[in-house]
Amino acid sequence: MAGSKFKIENKIKGCLGRSGVVETPHGRILTPAFVAVGTQATVKSLSPEQVASAKVDVVLSNTYHLYLKPGHEIIKKAGGIHKFMNWNFPTMTDSGGFQVFSLGAAYNRKTGKIVKSVSENSSKKLAEKSEVTEIQSMSLVDIDEDGVNFKSVVDGSMHRFTPERSIEIEHAIGADIIFAFDECPSPTASAEYQDSSLLRTLRWGERCLNFHKKNGTGEQQLFGIIQGGRIEELRRKSAKLSRELDFDGFGIGGSFDKEDIGNAVRFVNEELPEEKPRHLLGIGEPADLILAIENGCDTFDCVAPTRMARNGSMYSRSGRVNILNAKFKNDFSPVEEGCECYTCKNYSRAYVAHLFRSKEMFAATLASIHNLFYISNLVRSARNAILENNFAEFKKSFFAGE
Repeated sequence: MAGSKFKIENKIKGCLGRSGVVETPHGRILTPAFVAVGTQATVKSLSPEQVASAKVDVVLSNTYHLYLKPGHEIIKKAGGIHKFMNWNFPTMTDSGGFQVFSLGAAYNRKTGKIVKSVSENSSKKLAEKSEVTEIQSMSLVDIDEDGVNFKSVVDGSMHRFTPERSIEIEHAIGADIIFAFDECPSPTASAEYQDSSLLRTLRWGERCLNFHKKNGTGEQQLFGIIQGGRIEELRRKSAKLSRELDFDGFGIGGSFDKEDIGNAVRFVNEELPEEKPRHLLGIGEPADLILAIENGCDTFDCVAPTRMARNGSMYSRSGRVNILNAKFKNDFSPVEEGCECYTCKNYSRAYVAHLFRSKEMFAATLASIHNLFYISNLVRSARNAILENNFAEFKKSFFAGE
């Protein structure tokens, strides 16, 4: 193994949060850091140069989707994902494990990773129902102990992912940080299913490690995955067992209660080794990021900033701005006063609103640049606050909307 190559610079007094540096072959990741999602080796509506201009230093792509299109062998022939997409900074690839959920229990159902807290009785009913239908509802997925059969979202053909196959594909794609193959169960799954699932993920993680050690170049860092859903006991169990394996770092996956993300990641990070980096998978709302940073997470990826942007929703210190509101038709101020992003320095709310109403593609570009800049700047400001020993003041100011 290449080792995590992670150095802690400073810590938040009385908390698990810290600032640090992750060394990769394509540059340093100064943590905490936000990771932009480029599922198909592109951040939607943006060029790599525009992503970099938004002060984003890391991009994450999706192993399952790149395997289907254009194919990992083509990316390998191109010289790896960095050359293929003209991105000269650090990259990550997930393993395809999230598609076990998104194409399985969540397929054609209104189920996400983050759910609002429900009563104990309601939760029990959901779990009981899920226990019966968990496998039956998996429209495009079939899970067994050895791996997963996927039905392609492109043409309906069948494909087999095992831990070894997933890592083989990630090796070919060539990202700096790769994730072990896991099962991401539904948030409505029973405690019994969550427990058996996290143990399967652990066994798969060990197989990923063995394959990676035998076949990897030594340059890519492999992160294990923590599961356990919304249950503290299972979260801690997953972390305790995973820390015994020789991963370079850890990805915190699975589902969360919207009201309790901070505590959920604290449960995990209290158990994980301090000297290795921790990545929070699929979480990117501003308030959630602040709480996750405070509780020991180092990097984060999420589609929310760019997905929201494409729908005309833009971040600001005082909350989201729906640029399609009628009041912005004649508003010639920037989306966010004082924002240093390309969009705010050059265009007005009225212009961006006009682009959306006219269904111009440039609308998504300008909104995405702003949202990525806002999130990356927020996380970078949190890092500076940790280095300057004033994170508590920074957090207070953020939640006050200042």
